[in-house]
Amino acid sequence: MFDFGKMFEILGENGSMILYGTISTLILAIFGTGVGLLLGIFLAYGKNVKFKESDSKIMKCLKGICLVFCNVYSTVLRGTPMMVQALVFKYFCSGIGINWNDLTPSGEISSIFNGWLYAGLIVITLNTAAYMGEIVRSGLNGVDVGQVEGARSLGMSSARTSFSIILPQALRNALPTIGNELIVNIKDSSVLNVIAVTELYYRMVLIAGREFAYLECYVILAIIYLILTLLSSGALKLAEKKLDGVKFSYNPFRFLRKKEL
Repeated sequence: MFDFGKMFEILGENGSMILYGTISTLILAIFGTGVGLLLGIFLAYGKNVKFKESDSKIMKCLKGICLVFCNVYSTVLRGTPMMVQALVFKYFCSGIGINWNDLTPSGEISSIFNGWLYAGLIVITLNTAAYMGEIVRSGLNGVDVGQVEGARSLGMSSARTSFSIILPQALRNALPTIGNELIVNIKDSSVLNVIAVTELYYRMVLIAGREFAYLECYVILAIIYLILTLLSSGALKLAEKKLDGVKFSYNPFRFLRKKEL
């Protein structure tokens, strides 16, 4: 039977532990999405490599290697679960003598920043990059060709046209999908508990086992994830409106002021 009193008791007694887990989850999601986007941009350009007749044999060879690598990377990382990738990464590191526990600092900061958090950041970033590559690539291919022709008619180089004209428009068009990846990472970071990343889910499982209140703990967990995703969605919508030039006021009395006028 669900006990509201027990739920608030758990929050009171384990507030700091839950807070640390929430911060770890946000670090994983934000870092993984941000750095994954940067890597995804390089993947997108790598998959859009074009061969020219004027290219030398060495250049064609390098472009071919880049194209094959980006396609294989994207296929493998998007075709396997992040949980499995985390386990492969963990045992691969163990096989070559890397112990992530050695990177854990001493003191209170270790409650958030520890070796396994760093390992989780690597896994979630590499996984996100594969999806971001496809998102950015679709955004690049969706930009009107007339934009390129207009930039070149002004004497802009191909590189400057790509990074100053095409890429900003591609990222703006792909912003909703990029934001969705952030929300997905907030939730999917929970699978990293398989390699002992002490994020929110991992800590709530420990609390549930200690308190013998599984239903209450998992309800708290669901509510926290829901709050994080709603806040992220709201922030992304505000960012979209800002980029579109829509003015937004935080004044709760703005509607009353309009009526008086």
